[in-house]
Amino acid sequence: MSDSLTHDALGTSVEVSENAAYRKAAWHILPLLLMCYLVAYLDRVNVGFAKLQMSDDLHFSEAVFGLGAGIFFIAYFLVEIPSNLILHKVGARLWIARIMISWGIISSCMAFVSTPMSFYIMRFLLGLAEAGFYPGVILYLSYWFPAHRRGKMFALFASAVPLSGLVGAPLSGWIMEAFNGNHGYAGWQWLFFLEGLPSIAIGILVIFCLSDRIAHAGWLNREEKALLQRNIDAEASHQQAHSVREVFRQPRIWLLTAIYFCLIAGFYTVGFWLPTLIRQAGATDILHVGLLSAIPYGAAVVTMLLISRSADRLRERRWHLAFTAILGAVGLLISTFWSDNFTVSMIGLTLGAMGALSTLPLFWSLPTAFLGGTAAAAGIALINSCGNLAGFASPYLMGYLKDLTHSTTIGMCVMAGALILGALLIFRIPAKLVNH
Repeated sequence: MSDSLTHDALGTSVEVSENAAYRKAAWHILPLLLMCYLVAYLDRVNVGFAKLQMSDDLHFSEAVFGLGAGIFFIAYFLVEIPSNLILHKVGARLWIARIMISWGIISSCMAFVSTPMSFYIMRFLLGLAEAGFYPGVILYLSYWFPAHRRGKMFALFASAVPLSGLVGAPLSGWIMEAFNGNHGYAGWQWLFFLEGLPSIAIGILVIFCLSDRIAHAGWLNREEKALLQRNIDAEASHQQAHSVREVFRQPRIWLLTAIYFCLIAGFYTVGFWLPTLIRQAGATDILHVGLLSAIPYGAAVVTMLLISRSADRLRERRWHLAFTAILGAVGLLISTFWSDNFTVSMIGLTLGAMGALSTLPLFWSLPTAFLGGTAAAAGIALINSCGNLAGFASPYLMGYLKDLTHSTTIGMCVMAGALILGALLIFRIPAKLVNH
């Protein structure tokens, strides 16, 4: 009896120490990364708000806007794998700082776009600058947290997306309205210029505040470092792919890429088109569009954190991910077929954001469960770069179909269908591979 009690007490003591070490790691890492992604996502999708003035000022058609919004991801596709391999080699601190400073400068320079070609070029350059950030952080978090803790960490990081909308949407609306015409520049030009500056400042902060690996963390004591590293090393022994070449030969990697493509189609439909859809529903004032956009994003923050916590607690990934994808699809369809009813349309857009935006942190728990080392660097980048081509295809297709039909109905149905297809494909991944 006494031996059993002693064993239980020791087990409890180790668990308490481990939880404390991971809490310390999360508090030192996540707030900075969340701040990085918040400004990154804002710089990536503020073109959706700029469109409300920009398209009229520069006489851009819906197809021109859709192509410009999406061409970002062509550049993303071209350099994301080498970017992640560089990060794995030189460390996250310098490479993430480089990414942030360069994209902040380019984002601010978007203020000087004047023609469709200059719009395409600047969006392409922004994609080159930012490529590697998201998969780089996913890889970086896998250096610190084992699979059963990773879902929550991914969700905390990914919550920057809805938080960016929650804060950035009203801010963007206010900037465009308050600064419009100041010193001869339009509101959309001030939007790009001002919202690019925080990325530069935070990029500099990363150089001084981010630790590359567990061994480099001066804020962990020797025992904490050993504990965290031991857990990562133990997990590495169960991971299947060990070389870059193996990654490209694994059918499951390409299946995950197809799933991610479907999820991203819905994700960026919300990101790029939410302001336009809200204006279509009946809000005409830009500031009001910004304030109303905060509602779907606020609901998505809560959903993302709750469902990721549930997935970690139950150690179940597939059904949680499928549920969020279906929820996103249902929301997009409601907003489409009841677009003449402002209240119902806003409910649909809110459900769409809750589902579509919550798919990403849940998804990244899948490949990181069985990829490690250089294979993880290449595999994560491969999935993200190819899957993000949907970020090119979905805005362009939406814009083209809207120009063709003078309605977003067909485009929204296509994007909802992509989410449903992604949900079905999820069950092609064996549960035993990812549910741990």
